Amino acid sequence: MDLGENMNGLSKNFPKDELFNLSSQLKRAADSIALNISEGSILQSGKEYRKFLSYSIRSLAEVVTCLHKANRRNYITKDKFNEYYNDCFNLMNMMIAFRNKIKE
Repeated sequence: MDLGENMNGLSKNFPKDELFNLSSQLKRAADSIALNISEGSILQSGKEYRKFLSYSIRSLAEVVTCLHKANRRNYITKDKFNEYYNDCFNLMNMMIAFRNKIKE
């Protein structure tokens, strides 16, 4: 949830011509992480929940790619990039570990 809010705030500093491109993609991918976890957690089998967690992990990878693009286009500082990249790296490790513990 926090990552989605952070990416929403971060994207507000992008140029206006990115409003329907990188800004939108970053926000949608970040929000998709929590949304897929939520959707998969309700009344699903372990196998189905693992599938939704995999979708969330893929969305997180998409967020990382958006951060790389924002950094390369100088929309964010190197320090901000490193901060959010590390947050994503840690979250990805937690999500994979959690997914691997769920029984099918």
